[in-house]
Amino acid sequence: MSITLETACELNPQVALRPESFGALAYHYGNRKLVFLKHPDVVAVVSDVADYATLQDALGAHNIQPSRWPSFVEAIDSLAASDIIRVR
Repeated sequence: MSITLETACELNPQVALRPESFGALAYHYGNRKLVFLKHPDVVAVVSDVADYATLQDALGAHNIQPSRWPSFVEAIDSLAASDIIRVR
């Protein structure tokens, strides 16, 4: 499934986020994938995306400019392909 602004997402419960100076490391304990999240805004959205009804709501709550939303959708979609983020 492709992630859109209307998708309800959550951080996979098997994933741990470790803050780093560049953003964060996301480690999936189930499939052992390690993903670098290289921007603090992405880390903030990924950390609490489950608290919002849609990805768009999460982006708005974090004051992400609408002009940046397509790049966030692409990033979240990539994280979903790695099972870091999942659709709920």
